[in-house]
Amino acid sequence: MTQWACQTIRLTAGQAIVKYLQAQFSEFDRQQVRLIRGVFGIFGHGNVSGLGQALYEYGHDLPYYQPCNEQSMVHTAAGFAKVSRRLSTFACTTSIGPGSANMLTGAAAATINRLPVLLLPSDYYAARYQGNVLQQVEHPISADTSLNDSFRPLSRFFDRILRPEQLLTALPEAMRVLTDPAETGAVTISLPQDVQTEAYDYPSKFFEKRVWRIDRRLPEARRIQEVVSLLLDAKRPVIIAGGGVLYSDACAELEQFARSVSIPVGETTAGRGSIRSEYPSFLGAQGVQGNPVAARFMKDADLVVCIGTRLSDFTTGSRGLFQNPNVKFVHINVCSRDAHKMGAVPVVADAREALKALTLECEKANLRPNTAYEQEIVGAKNVWKGTIEHNVVKNESPVPLSESQLVSVVFEQSKAGDIAVGASSGLLANVFKLWDTTQQRSCALEFGFSCMGFEIPASLGVKMAQPNREVYVFVGDGTYLMNPTELVTAVQEKLKITVILSENHGYRCILAHQLHRAGRSFGNEFRYRDPQTNRLEGEYLPVDYAKTAEGFGAKTWNVRTAAELRRALNEAREESRPCVIVVEASDSDPALASGIWWDVSVAEATNDTLTRSLRDQYEKERSELAKFYY
Repeated sequence: MTQWACQTIRLTAGQAIVKYLQAQFSEFDRQQVRLIRGVFGIFGHGNVSGLGQALYEYGHDLPYYQPCNEQSMVHTAAGFAKVSRRLSTFACTTSIGPGSANMLTGAAAATINRLPVLLLPSDYYAARYQGNVLQQVEHPISADTSLNDSFRPLSRFFDRILRPEQLLTALPEAMRVLTDPAETGAVTISLPQDVQTEAYDYPSKFFEKRVWRIDRRLPEARRIQEVVSLLLDAKRPVIIAGGGVLYSDACAELEQFARSVSIPVGETTAGRGSIRSEYPSFLGAQGVQGNPVAARFMKDADLVVCIGTRLSDFTTGSRGLFQNPNVKFVHINVCSRDAHKMGAVPVVADAREALKALTLECEKANLRPNTAYEQEIVGAKNVWKGTIEHNVVKNESPVPLSESQLVSVVFEQSKAGDIAVGASSGLLANVFKLWDTTQQRSCALEFGFSCMGFEIPASLGVKMAQPNREVYVFVGDGTYLMNPTELVTAVQEKLKITVILSENHGYRCILAHQLHRAGRSFGNEFRYRDPQTNRLEGEYLPVDYAKTAEGFGAKTWNVRTAAELRRALNEAREESRPCVIVVEASDSDPALASGIWWDVSVAEATNDTLTRSLRDQYEKERSELAKFYY
């Protein structure tokens, strides 16, 4: 007798998916929540009679949401998962062909950022007697390959369901990966359109409530002892706090540990808000987009304790940041692959449990705070605060505002509990540096994939997860043009978000890189074509962003000065519908520099003397840092 020897219920594969997802819960620290909170979907012939019909008939506890773009709905699910500490997410259904293809970018962003999303793209007919079907990609030498195979390298788990009974093994494995902190990301179940409508006698027990408990992996005692030994020898230790601190709910334990030995703490974009800003040795934003105080202490560190970070090049300065010749690394991470990066002493464990164990062992070893080190940090922070005060707060140009001033004004007008959402561009760098996480303010920043177009849809997920908090969405005009349409979904679902749109006439962040590494401006500004040069070098394009947002149903403002921005923010806070504030911003002001080098190469062969000089400078910089590579 098998585990499924019981009563059965006859359902289509689509209906079975819907019923199964409604019965799945996650549990963390004895708190249960529904794992799949609903379904985003755009219907086509590939899923309307399968999953669409199933959602209508059986989706009583699985509400359907109607997005405007398939990529966007994955971002919305990821935004929801991020602020839900990865305990809950959404499923996303699309039709075959372009609908499925549109989800690929969202899948990559979710997987790189380790955010759980469930993707249900439709696929060709499994029966095949129909021949090649509408929107099917025909592979010349692999008849069973479809566009959906593109999800394989972008997913943490992938399966194609060719018979309805295959769901009995595929769906539990999908849930396991979604709830595994070390493996989570995009999970893709590819659904041939005919299989979605085929019926099978499923065991009734398959649809009973199931709770996926997320365990806290305990650290190995000898690893903790190794770390304590390193701390005893260290004179200038630092901590890099990544997103794993937040997902583990280890913020209090991080601060307790850091205070016990007065270790300075810098945060990655994913880890922003891991420790209270009031902590005296808090370094703030760390990395290429961070602040120079964090850079200074990271460069001099003789021990770097990494917690829950992927250690990307933006965090490590292309692995040339840590310049103390005797530097050593420790990495606390639930993912073994990450824990071993940079040759670190790996502590493969839950962040909270590892920090608890470290604090206890440090007390036993009689480790004491280094007050001189702490005073050095406080002094450096005061200099940085003075720089911000002089260059940002007290230097408000009448017109136009710099993006650092723009962010500063929004933060000044924010209140306890407000959330900032950002993803790409120089604007994100300013939010990362200047958005203070005091008084329960927080950030939901995506920079693992630096995905333009993530911001507005992700903010809907943030608002759905935190409906009583004010959500500010920072976007540049380039990002807005890529993906503004989820404002319609925000209006439809009455999700109040406030979009801060920086209008500076182009992709300014990339233009700055271009001028730094090529020397010439080309293709990064929104200009008319110049008939003399046949290049986009004419006047700026006049785009009325406020009017487009108003057409989507948002309340809008056009502002030029700090005073006008303050007034618009006050009015927006009183609104109940989505708001868009278009701010004329400087087209030349870069973000405040971090002092960290980033490896963006220059053309090695060129006839342009300016580019050649930049290549010479690049080679000099790279050779100087090469000895620090790990």
